[in-house]
Formats: sequence, structure tokens, C-alpha cells
Amino acid sequence: MTTTTGPRGGGGASDAGVVRESFFPIDVAPLKVTGDPLADLMQAILSIAAELDLPSVLSRLVQVSAAMTGATYGALNVLDPHGASTMFAYTGMPTAVARMLGSAPHARGVLGEIPAQGVLRLDDLTQHPAFRGFPAGHPPMGSFLGASVRLGDRVFGQLYLSEKQGGPFTAADEDVVVALAAAAGVAVANARLYAEVERREEWVRAGQEITTMLLEGLDEEDALVEIARRARQVADADTSALALPGVGGDLVVELADGYDADGVVGSVMPRGGRAWTVMTEGRGLLTPSLSQSRTVGTPALRTFGPAMFAPLQTTGRGVGVLVLLRRVGREPFEEGDLTTAESFASQAALAYVLAEARHAQDVAALLDERERIARDLHDLAIQQLFATGMQLETVRRRAARGVDPGELLSIVEDALDNVDGSVREIRQIVHALRDPDAATGLSERLRREASLARTGLGFAPSMVLCLDGTTLASLDDIEADQLDERVGPALTDDVVAVVREGLANAARHAQASSVAVRVRVTGTGPTGSVLVEVQDDGAGLPEHRDRRSGTGNLAARARQHGGTFTLGSAPTGRGALLTWQAPLA
Repeated sequence: MTTTTGPRGGGGASDAGVVRESFFPIDVAPLKVTGDPLADLMQAILSIAAELDLPSVLSRLVQVSAAMTGATYGALNVLDPHGASTMFAYTGMPTAVARMLGSAPHARGVLGEIPAQGVLRLDDLTQHPAFRGFPAGHPPMGSFLGASVRLGDRVFGQLYLSEKQGGPFTAADEDVVVALAAAAGVAVANARLYAEVERREEWVRAGQEITTMLLEGLDEEDALVEIARRARQVADADTSALALPGVGGDLVVELADGYDADGVVGSVMPRGGRAWTVMTEGRGLLTPSLSQSRTVGTPALRTFGPAMFAPLQTTGRGVGVLVLLRRVGREPFEEGDLTTAESFASQAALAYVLAEARHAQDVAALLDERERIARDLHDLAIQQLFATGMQLETVRRRAARGVDPGELLSIVEDALDNVDGSVREIRQIVHALRDPDAATGLSERLRREASLARTGLGFAPSMVLCLDGTTLASLDDIEADQLDERVGPALTDDVVAVVREGLANAARHAQASSVAVRVRVTGTGPTGSVLVEVQDDGAGLPEHRDRRSGTGNLAARARQHGGTFTLGSAPTGRGALLTWQAPLA
């Protein structure tokens, strides 16, 4: 590693902002040098251009540059606009020595003399006027060749080569390095474009995940947590925060995820600041470093470096602001990052608003249901109980006048019948509250279970209903009523639960291509029975089954009715067969 300045030598500034994960040795296959300069150069350029991952491009450039020029040490330093290292690839130096040195150098001293175009070639870098000494523990180096890697008009990084084997670097080495640096500039541009496309895909996937979770019924607060978490991951940020309108119209960080999240939560965004500007104008913005800005009015944010603000806005309504933060010293966010983050934030905001609307609709439906229950109780149970009370009041008055007990007994019996009717009405209302499907017949509920199971199975299970040995292809109202009358409400709930569990087990474990559900009702009363069978052609039963599964509940349901439950291999020899039977009475 060729350096002339650093955090511990020759006046180099502190480099605490270097990202340690971006300080890496070369881990690509070595280049085979044939001795033909032109062929070797073409092979080197092609090997650089073949890489799409940015660290691989940098590693390949350093590796082939050292191999082509005969350098013992090689390094490529990616620099930010202030000359600080954001990514550093090296070869030739033992990893233990590199870790002892601690961080990559700034572009100062001799390194600061490398031109934006062309090269800096020195027989002995220690004799250069700008040389400031090596850091403690740094290996001695003499010959040096440095060049800039450019992206258009901007210097992306610097390539350092040192200690050429057999003598100082030559003019031919200069030509090789200039050609490789040019090829690397193109390869870096391609790698960054490829990475940008991947990031956009990640943003799109993250937005789809948030939308799906919200539409599936995820709680709004949990959805905000997911928005912050996924945005931080995709943006490669250290911290993400959501600033939402609070009490009194303030914009407050309601939740945060990542580094120092607790310190950020509760921060109030000053009016006229960045977050408010993004909120009101509906356009995101980037900040190179909050720690170096004089206009940051939120103390908790002054400890961070690069920042990105994206509006959570849809159809002109501002839901909040998504704030993504990186630590001091990390590379700034780019315009491409902001574009994709704005798209993600808009999609998340739309899904959030839709979820809010659906929640409001659910609340309205709940209120309507409560009003219906109140009407049913008033019109049915309460009126009947009131009439019963009037009857009993009549009994009390007549008993006081000494009326014939036989006449009073008749009135009391009518009152008791009315009480029984009121109890039944209340039970029906309560049962309807517990199970919205209570008013739906057995056949319709079973077909609904089959339809719902289609998603988990990947296909529609077959459903066969039999009444006294006759297969009911399409039930008319009379047959459906007969089926419901024989099975009864309580047993209907258990039959539906058995079918639901059987289909769920087939979807989770069977890996089947077909599932058949058969429900047979035979006879009436205590001598009648209902038989449920769920059969699949899947992998069959595992050797060791989890006894805590839902099948234990099915056995319990069978015992409650004096019935039986079995789960075994299908008669065909492939798949499993669930059998559940209970008497009708």
C-alpha cells in the first residue's frame, strides 16, 4: 500500500470517517501475464470490464495494474469531494499490517500531487517535496506511480502503485496505467449503473411489500415501522425516521429505526426547516452533511452526515416525511437514490391512506352492526321480555284478588314460554356475533372453505356432499335446508372446522397435486351420523409428527360429540386420509 500521508504520520488529518467494511484486500483471481504487452493489456481491460459489482471492479483494477507493471504494492482509493477515502482496495500488504495502520489515506502530501489527467511517476517518493513521512509500521516504499480514475469530468479515485520489481517504473508502465484507468472509469460507470438498477428494483419490491401488508390488514402503526425499516435497508442508511404531523400541527419524529433511533424519536422539526419544506412542497432533497450544516435546527440530527428527505405524499395530501441518515464520513446520497426513495414514499403513503380509509370503513361497519344488534335486541328479545313482564304483573294482581289458581297457572306457562323464546333470540344474536357465518348454511360454508384453500394449495380442492347416499351436485334450497336441519348449528361449526384444518394441513405439509373433501350425512337423530373425509395424493404422513398440531383439536371435537377421528395413509398408498365422524344428535 503506497501512502505518503495518513492519520498517524506526516501531518495527515484524522480519517475516522472511513467505512471499515469498504477497506478490503483483493479477492479476485490473479491475472495471467503472457509477456505479450498488447495481448496482456487487452486481457486486463476485458477482465476489468467483465465485472459488474463495484468492489470487484476496483479489486480487479488494482490486481491487474500491479501485475502488468510489476509493482509489489497496489491500492485504489475512492475519494469523496473533500478528498477523504470512502472505499479502499489494496494488494501486496499483509492484512495484519493493513489493519494495524487502521484507515486509508487522504489525498494529501504526495498523493495530493497526482494529476486529474496523466500520471505521477517517481523513482523515490520520499524525495518528493510534498512527502510527509509514513505512518508508524508502514513498510518502506520508494518507486511510485499514481493515476486518477475518472468518471467524466470528476475524479472518482486514485490508483497507487509502488516498489516495482527490478527497478523504477517506466514510460511503458505509464501507458499501461493510463489505459487501465480509462477502462476502469467505464467499468465503474457500468457497475454504478448496474447497482442503481438493483437499488431501484429493491425499492420497488419494498414498496410492493408494504402495500401488500397494508392491504392484508396490517395495523397502520406496524406498517409505519415496516416503512422505516425497509427504507433504511434498501437505502443503505444507518438510520431512518418518520416525521409525522402531531398535536398542535408540529412535525414530530414518531418512530425511527437503526443507529441511535431512541435519540431521534421525539425530535420536533422546526418550521421552515428541511422536513417542513419537503412536506409542504412535496419534493425531496439531499444534504451532503447535517453535521457541517449551520441551518440544522434539530439537535439529534446534527450528529449525522449525509441525509435524504422524501415526502410521504399522495393526491396532494401530506402524510409525513421519510428521513434517511448516514453517519459522518459516509458517502452522500445521490440523485438516483432520491428519485427511487420518493417513488417508494409515494407508494407507501398511498397504501397507508387506503389502509386508513379501509379502517374507517370497518369502524363504520362496526357501528352499523352495533345499531343492528340494538334493533334486534329491542324489537325481538326486549319486546318479548316486556310482554312477559306484563303477563307476570297480571298474575300478581289476580293472585291478590284471589283468582282461580288454574287460570293463573295458564298465564305463568305462557310467560315461561315467552322467556324461553327470548333466551333463544338472545343466543342467536350472540352466536351471530361470534361467527358471522352462523346464518350461512353448511354447503355454502364448505364451498367457501374450498375457495379460500385454493391460494394455499395452488389449485381448487374437489368437494362432494352426500345426503343419504345421494350425491348433491348442486343443492337447491330444499336440499340445503334438509342438510342444515339434520346437522344442526353446533355440529355444523365442527364440520367446517374439520374441513378447514384438513385443507390447511394439506397445503402446509402434503405437497399434493389434488385434494378431495367428502361430507356424508346419513339418517336422522341419534342413529344418524356425519362423516368427513379429507384425502390428498401428497407425500403422506411424516415419520415423526408434531402432536401439538391442530389435529389434536379435531380429536377433541370428535370426543365432544361421541364421535371418532383418525389420520392415516390414504387407501391408494399415496398421500394421507383424514376421517372425522360424529352422530347427528
